[in-house]
Amino acid sequence: MVTVAIIAILSAIAIPAYTDYVKRGKIPDATSTLSTKRVKLEQWFQDNRSYVTDTTDCATDSASSQNFTFTCAATATTYTLTATGKNAMLGFTYTLDQSGAKTTTIGTGAPSGWTVASPNNCWVTRKGGVC
Repeated sequence: MVTVAIIAILSAIAIPAYTDYVKRGKIPDATSTLSTKRVKLEQWFQDNRSYVTDTTDCATDSASSQNFTFTCAATATTYTLTATGKNAMLGFTYTLDQSGAKTTTIGTGAPSGWTVASPNNCWVTRKGGVC
């Protein structure tokens, strides 16, 4: 019985920690893709002096990631890239704009303990709003 109790206690600690670790491991999928898309949009702007005509890098992309859908809203001089969580990352939204401003939104579907940093000027990568 003592062995069963010890295993139960260790499981109560290890399983939530592992789940959190797995969740944190999926965040770079969003942040790295947003950064890559930003570089491509800036290259496009250097050649064309407008973000709006880049239909390749500023298109909705829901196929390249199992955990995020990527969208882009652009004008001639501005853009906002968004990674919206799906499946295991439901409730997480990361954004990046032409000035390099990074924001995070934690919404419905996200696990408890995940909050947004104050001020919201970074990509949250850990529970408690840690950037």
